[in-house]
Amino acid sequence: MGRGGENYGKRENAGAASSKQETFPAWARDVKQCEEKYQVNRELGLPSAEVEKRRQIYGLNELLKHEPTSIFQLLLEQFNDTLVRILLAAAIISFVLAWYDGEGGGEKEITAFVEPLVIFLILIVNAIVGIWQESSAEKALEALKEIQSEHADVIRDGKKVSSLPAKELVPGDIVELRVGDKVPADMRVLSLISSTVRVEQGSLTGESEAVSKTVKVVPENSDIQGKKCMVFAGTTMVNGNCICLVTEIGMNTEIGKVHSQIHEASQSDTDTPLKKKLNEFGEVLTLIIGMICILVWLINVKYFLSWEYVDGWPTNFKFSFEKCTYYFEIAVALAVAAIPEGLPAVITTCLALGTRKMAQKNALVRKLPSVETLGCTTVICSDKTGTLTTNQMAVSKLVAIGSRSGTLRSFDVEGTTYDPFDGKILGWPVDGMDANLEMIAKISAVCNDAGVEQSGRHYVAIGMPTEAALKVLVEKMELPEKYASSSAPGDPRRCCQVWNKMVQRIATLEFDRDRKSMGVIINSSSGNKSLLVKGAVENLLERSSFIQLLDGSTVELDKYSKDLILQVLREMSTDALRCLGFAYKEELPEFATYNSDEDHPAHQLLLNPSNYSSIESNLIFVGLVGLRDPPRKEVHQAIEDCKAAGIRVMVITGDNKNTAEAICREIGVFGYREDITSRSLTGKEFMDHPDQRNHLRQNGGLLFSRAEPRHKQEIVRLLKQDGEVVAMTGDGVNDAPALKLADIGVAMGITGTEVAKEASDMVLADDNFSTIVAAVGEGRSIYDNMKAFIRYMISSNIGEVASIFLTAALGIPEGMIPVQLLWVNLVTDGPPATALGFNPQDTDIMKKPPRRSNDSLITAWILFRYLVIGSYVGLATVGVFIIWYTHNTFMGIDLSGDGHSLVTYSQLSHWDKCPSWVNFTASPFTAGPQVFKFDTNPCDYFRSGKIKASTLSLSVLVSIEMFNSLNALSEDGSLLTMPPWVNPWLLLAMSISFGLHFLILYVPFLAQVFGIVPLSLNEWLLVLAVAFPVIQIDEVLKCIGRCTTGPRYSPATISIKHKAE
Repeated sequence: MGRGGENYGKRENAGAASSKQETFPAWARDVKQCEEKYQVNRELGLPSAEVEKRRQIYGLNELLKHEPTSIFQLLLEQFNDTLVRILLAAAIISFVLAWYDGEGGGEKEITAFVEPLVIFLILIVNAIVGIWQESSAEKALEALKEIQSEHADVIRDGKKVSSLPAKELVPGDIVELRVGDKVPADMRVLSLISSTVRVEQGSLTGESEAVSKTVKVVPENSDIQGKKCMVFAGTTMVNGNCICLVTEIGMNTEIGKVHSQIHEASQSDTDTPLKKKLNEFGEVLTLIIGMICILVWLINVKYFLSWEYVDGWPTNFKFSFEKCTYYFEIAVALAVAAIPEGLPAVITTCLALGTRKMAQKNALVRKLPSVETLGCTTVICSDKTGTLTTNQMAVSKLVAIGSRSGTLRSFDVEGTTYDPFDGKILGWPVDGMDANLEMIAKISAVCNDAGVEQSGRHYVAIGMPTEAALKVLVEKMELPEKYASSSAPGDPRRCCQVWNKMVQRIATLEFDRDRKSMGVIINSSSGNKSLLVKGAVENLLERSSFIQLLDGSTVELDKYSKDLILQVLREMSTDALRCLGFAYKEELPEFATYNSDEDHPAHQLLLNPSNYSSIESNLIFVGLVGLRDPPRKEVHQAIEDCKAAGIRVMVITGDNKNTAEAICREIGVFGYREDITSRSLTGKEFMDHPDQRNHLRQNGGLLFSRAEPRHKQEIVRLLKQDGEVVAMTGDGVNDAPALKLADIGVAMGITGTEVAKEASDMVLADDNFSTIVAAVGEGRSIYDNMKAFIRYMISSNIGEVASIFLTAALGIPEGMIPVQLLWVNLVTDGPPATALGFNPQDTDIMKKPPRRSNDSLITAWILFRYLVIGSYVGLATVGVFIIWYTHNTFMGIDLSGDGHSLVTYSQLSHWDKCPSWVNFTASPFTAGPQVFKFDTNPCDYFRSGKIKASTLSLSVLVSIEMFNSLNALSEDGSLLTMPPWVNPWLLLAMSISFGLHFLILYVPFLAQVFGIVPLSLNEWLLVLAVAFPVIQIDEVLKCIGRCTTGPRYSPATISIKHKAE
């Protein structure tokens, strides 16, 4: 709560609660009843004493500030991830063992602490990223406060108080609103000072045009759009001024309700589909790791625990704590091998790369996990105005009078924006404009208070969108040949400027809701006065006596001509066009000598709006236009792409039903002749629907018009409960709660409010629906690529587990130490895994149905392949270790060059019995410049002497994993059909990984840290000979997968209990 609000905290909440129960429907009560209810006189306002009393009850007029989640709580939440908990446990155990070894007299070198420190570093970075992402959720509520008004002009104690801080308003205050003011609270209009009052409330209600306000009552059950006698906090006055009565403040206003809904939605954030899958995988991994660690320990229990049997009972137990600790360390090494430590980092990198790709397509991702969630989107709930349409009014049809009475001419107008050069008029006369078209252009240009300006690469409307669209029409109509030389070609405003230079506006008859027209009195260069009028077609026809023909002559408006015009009007209205008519009058005897002089008798006529209808009588009707907020050109194809991709499109808009249905038919959500009675509902009708879930389950598109924020939230909530992955688009304040609640909230970058952007996961830089569809395709591609590198990393880890398990099961010395496995998982595997994120997108990716959000990452067939490949990795790494100790040559490769001693396999598998062997010796061997000698203790040949064999095992592991990354290019495609060069980044990454491995091998300091030595050329040949078959094995498995589609497409998956949301 803001400064000073603390004093009213409890009272405010109590007041809010009571207010909610006793909401007074001011919109359904007349002005006198409202004044009586709030005990106020509009002339005097509230007395100061009463203001203080009400402030004690209702509190300040501001939005509540919810306590943000503490950093400590956010930190704890980062450890809810199963993989993170496994990593944390492994790091703590590794750290304790490293410390224990040092205290026990071992060498407490930095190498012992590398593993736990690196894991701790990964966890810290992961926590920082998570905290940063989650703390940004509070910004939507802060942005909401910025759109509130800061000041208001209030009447109190019979005096006008200018610029009173808006937070000091109380229910019952009398407020004066003017053009440009932000409305400071929800208020009932008491009286109009100007003839008309218009308010831009689209950001709150979703309406595409400014709304005219009135003092007349409306039905009590009206939706927010229907409350024409109310103005709402945060909206803007665009025309006129009025006196209003404050009815609701703070959290009880419509914008306050949106604030509460955003906060409520932010509390119900759910994990992304990928995070759920990784958590499930982590749970299975925990179980597997635990079982294997226990199994490894039990296999080796004979080495640290022995006993004798006496009379059938075990006695004389002997326990070796040192050996028990050694095998415990092996179990920890196995855990480190099984955990894909690099997976979080690679996923983050891949998602970040995905955001760059999407940014190039005008989709700006604010939250990294959203990239993957987009890929499994099943429903897109789209706003209409500004997303499916351009949010720019445009003339689409021009109807002029023909060459004789009873004939009309119709022209289709291209273009969907305010750009005067966007499109042309079809069927335009080749010999230029006739007199009738000239008059339409003249009225459109002169009887007009709007303008069009270029802003960057776009054109924007200055003033009323409808009038701006007429200005654009004038530019497309071009100029008559006789005026063309008086303007600069290429100027987007040249035609309107020419028309306005030819006349002088001396009076304006403002638009009002009764006569539904606007007129201007002009003084032409000849000195004659005339009246130009535009407005509702029916009203102009009622006040017209003549029509102007093609050649400029006028004839009487007969019944046939009038009925013909009204028939065309009905047809255009059926197509959801907003129609405006044009008329003029040349004989104005009252204004013959009028030149804006306030003392002229005619000036008194203009001061009273009730005279405007009589002035605008006996008009000459010249034509009409149909305007609309047109659909974007790309949207129709994007809707078709959604259908092909199995994604349902639901349009949820605050606009009226007829307009929304016409747009939906045009863009392909509905067919042109399809019966949509059951598919098109208003928000209120949906809330009253007896079976909402089944309504939402209908195949094909759905439309919800006149939707309020709570309607949008309810639709999103029900869809999510039904297992759908929902993307919700929006640009207004009213969209923010639903954006926050949806799996993917998509805000508009150009027309979107800051509130909507802060509540969203993704922002469209071009406000275009087709960009969402392109982003979904990119999301699917990213998910496929992530699946590829997850397959790659997990299969590599299974190989490491198999290696350690075989080492323990066979009883041979430990082949690889934890720090080496950590290096492989984090550094060596990292570049290829990341490069797999650059795999090219499948051409048919948007022709497949969306995957289910609970689909498993690993099918039974893929798991079988992992186990086969993993088993080979284990055999290869352990096998090369045994080969070095037991063979001088292998596959024709000479290994005797370093001078090492050979032992039997039996000796190697019982190396712990070495001290009891008689006359055992080990000769020195070389590794690069180093010479390893075992004169004092030959049994060290199996401890420090295993360094060469260990290096061979590590090098085989690295090489196999590089070759295995080629296998991961495609789940089932052979390397013959998808060769490595389809992804050159992968070849570069393999080079980097091999380079890093060479670095730690041949730089002495790094070799010492990792406990390895340089290898000779022959030893490298052995490594490659042992590693290469992994490609051949997986090619055979892929071939089986392609030939027997049963295992591949079988629904059998790893049995993982899906968490209830």
